[in-house]
Amino acid sequence: MKFLGNIIWLVFGGLEIALEYLIASIAMMVTIIGIPFGLQSIKLGLLALWPFGSEVRKKETTGCLNAGMNVLWFFVGGLWIWLSHIFFGVIFYITIIGIPFGKQHFKLARIALTPFGREVI
Repeated sequence: MKFLGNIIWLVFGGLEIALEYLIASIAMMVTIIGIPFGLQSIKLGLLALWPFGSEVRKKETTGCLNAGMNVLWFFVGGLWIWLSHIFFGVIFYITIIGIPFGKQHFKLARIALTPFGREVI
């Protein structure tokens, strides 16, 4: 069932979201300072490709560097990514068939605000 959900996800916008994350990561990696942000964007893009069956957990070792990077991420683009995931999640929740896809958008929205200090399993 997870495989089928991921295939339907790709057809109904998952591929576009993943490409958006990939393009954003390439743009962020132009500078040396943006490389950590680009890596987090790639991590989010891979999660956006196959969200069903994936789980996100907080890492055991978190420090002040992760908190500082999350604050910078929020202002660099995390807010806009969060808003787009919330918008699509609400749109998908309108129909009964779209509820699982809306859940995935809300999962991605939570991660899009603070990606540093998390790992995808």
